[in-house]
Amino acid sequence: MDSGEKKMTWARQYMPVLSSIREDFVREQPFRGIRIGMALHVEAKTACLVETLAAGGAEVYITGCNPLSTQDDVAAALGRVPGVHCFAKRGASTEEYYAAIDRVLDARPRVTIDDGMDLIHRLHTARTDLLPDVIGGCEETTTGVHRLRAMASEGKLNFPVIAVNDTPMKRFFDNVHGTGESALSAIMLTTNMLIAGKAVVVAGYGFCGRGLARKLHGLGARVIVTEVDPRRALEAYMDGFMVMPMDSAAEVGEIFITTTGNTSVITEAHFPKMRNGVVLANAGHFNVEIDILWLEKHARTVTRRDGIDTYRLGKKDVHVLAEGRLVNLAIPKGMGHPIEVMDLSFALQALCARHIITHGRSLQPGVYDVPAEIDDMVARKKLASLGIAIDVLTPAQTDYLSGWETGT
Repeated sequence: MDSGEKKMTWARQYMPVLSSIREDFVREQPFRGIRIGMALHVEAKTACLVETLAAGGAEVYITGCNPLSTQDDVAAALGRVPGVHCFAKRGASTEEYYAAIDRVLDARPRVTIDDGMDLIHRLHTARTDLLPDVIGGCEETTTGVHRLRAMASEGKLNFPVIAVNDTPMKRFFDNVHGTGESALSAIMLTTNMLIAGKAVVVAGYGFCGRGLARKLHGLGARVIVTEVDPRRALEAYMDGFMVMPMDSAAEVGEIFITTTGNTSVITEAHFPKMRNGVVLANAGHFNVEIDILWLEKHARTVTRRDGIDTYRLGKKDVHVLAEGRLVNLAIPKGMGHPIEVMDLSFALQALCARHIITHGRSLQPGVYDVPAEIDDMVARKKLASLGIAIDVLTPAQTDYLSGWETGT
């Protein structure tokens, strides 16, 4: 057994929900004769999802969704799974990255599973001839859902896509706990720095930002939140965190973590104000939140080592982790979200892919929520795997909640 197979074996034992779904798929074969195209972070947990789909009869074609998040040993092991074709490699150039996406699309997939929407974007721009073959898709992450909703609002999305990211079982666990733990683990692993006592700036107080802020607080950090949404800013303040504009935070922060999914969050307006030795990391999907191009152009020197790029600006150093890419996966030893969290997210992906196969032809093009029964099923399977029982509404309670006449 090589290193990639060992990683996959380790992950499987902590993914009981996906394992349960795989047993159902083996028996039902919901994807028999279906080609599934995927662009995801190719690592051990993703491999378990791919195995599950293949066990259900699918022919799977997969590549990466980030040039630095592929684990080559896992990609090699995945490529040996019957019914799976893997084109991902770590460190792909821009040309190689899109060539791999095209290889996935060359298979003419009927269903897409995306993390960031690059696969769907390619289908709607350079490979429009393939659109009639597609029944529908699923999207994993916040950035991808934002892009999809923008496409749909302009009437340019040509098939139904389920926004897996937006369902409670994804946001409450993957975004909050997954991003919170994995991003901080990556930062600490790369820098070996102490978090306790440091002023750490979290840009954005969505679900990912909330998770990071809470984990940082638990480690003893002095947490500062920056926001553009007044409701989220107020929520962060009421949760006990300092709130200020990035212009002010730039002067006091020692570590900065961006989570907005937007562009130009930390820019040339902020770098000159920062302390010597400041550390910048991105926990959003694309490498556009920190203005790396400005740093490359204006730094006196650039030193690169072990996932840290140090930019010398005047007499101070600005350290950027993982080239400004998704820090929990793009550092040299990045492992991504914890296994148990991805068990839930990938269980949702597997069940939503089955839903698209079953119902996609009856849906109009657009962005759809995860069906409530799928979200509920994943939660119940997880509770069962933990040996946790919960209460059930009595008929009288059900009647009370559905009525309007009796208030006492």
